[in-house]
Amino acid sequence: MNTKASKLFQPLTFPNGKTVPNRLCKAAMEENLSDEGQIPGDRLHRLYRSWVEGGVGLILTGNVMVAPDALTGPGGVVLQESTDIEPFKRWAEAGKSEDGQFWMQINHPGRQVYAAMGETALSPSDKKMDMGNFSKMFAQPRAMTEEEIEVLIQRFTATSKQAELAGFTGVQVHAAHGYLISQFLSPLTNLRSDQWGGDINNRSRVLIEIVKRIRQSVKPEFCISVKLNSADFQKGGFELNDAKAVIQLLNELDVDLVELSGGSYESPAMQGRVAEKDAEKPETTLRREAYFVDFAREIASVAKMPIMVTGGILRRAVAEEALEKDSAGFGVEMLGLAQAMAFQPDLPNQWRDHELEIKLPQVNWKNKTFAALAVMAITKVQLKRLAQGKLPKANVSPFFSLIGDQIETNKRTKRYRRWRENTAQAV
Repeated sequence: MNTKASKLFQPLTFPNGKTVPNRLCKAAMEENLSDEGQIPGDRLHRLYRSWVEGGVGLILTGNVMVAPDALTGPGGVVLQESTDIEPFKRWAEAGKSEDGQFWMQINHPGRQVYAAMGETALSPSDKKMDMGNFSKMFAQPRAMTEEEIEVLIQRFTATSKQAELAGFTGVQVHAAHGYLISQFLSPLTNLRSDQWGGDINNRSRVLIEIVKRIRQSVKPEFCISVKLNSADFQKGGFELNDAKAVIQLLNELDVDLVELSGGSYESPAMQGRVAEKDAEKPETTLRREAYFVDFAREIASVAKMPIMVTGGILRRAVAEEALEKDSAGFGVEMLGLAQAMAFQPDLPNQWRDHELEIKLPQVNWKNKTFAALAVMAITKVQLKRLAQGKLPKANVSPFFSLIGDQIETNKRTKRYRRWRENTAQAV
């Protein structure tokens, strides 16, 4: 292996002293593979073991929700203060390698909650999702009270403590992709005039308080990460200078890693696309591999903690280039691999020996929203196969994958609503 490529497999030490053996991370994906009761089971164990065996240095879980009434999807995992952590101990064991790290991504969707789940959506303000013809799929949000904001901070803290007790080695607070903390950060969705809204310092207050409380509640060797948008890619939204300001606030809080991404459901830059009305660059520019690296290098110039970038990396050569520093000596220290790891779970091991380019499916339907949903459905097919102990199978029908995913989502939604009714009756 040449010298340039070798940095992919050099160890990285985090600010708290913990180390990972290489610079490749299995980034979070929406799996929707929870067992009855929104807990992890055998399917998630098998899925994560496949990534451990694939040689990745850091593994992040998919969304683990901090509240039972606020899920990004009906098959999501929920961990709160009252949850039995035994299933989570088994999950932590399945996802830890001998020298790697296994962190739990923790999240609250805010207004990005599907109406079919029958819950009240909370957000900084009552601004509804703008998804065109698909807007009715999402619940009308209600502006949070001060008391509800305090409960939210407590929930993130409690979930982090439970994750540590279960054996996870860190948490990642999801403050990107238009979820609740991201909604507080964005001036498009945070229209508040109290201490939680206004300038970037106030809009950051929820995130900062959550990170502070978590750090006070866990051991120093327990890692804390934040996933942050480099930008919303929406006119008037959260932008690069806002991200820099947030990073400077996080610099003072013993954060071990910041992962940079971008976009939201309304403008899904994390999938290489932005809403047409918000596009300032050609769509092809955002489609390029490692499309957040340029933002990340600029943000790294003000960051004390290592920066990780996730988004679109499919080739080792691109990964090597992404780790190169700019002329001022600033750069990315870790790379997140998401979809690529669904189609090739042993990608890190493959890249140790040779160049391997992952070919992701392309769905060129006229309706771009349906096309994006179909690509996600094909990816979920791969996750489900890995969870069943099978090999990925990329050449599956986009149409039937999408239909199958919708059928499964309806089944999981009914199961979720039964669980909510049963738990409410048990109280």
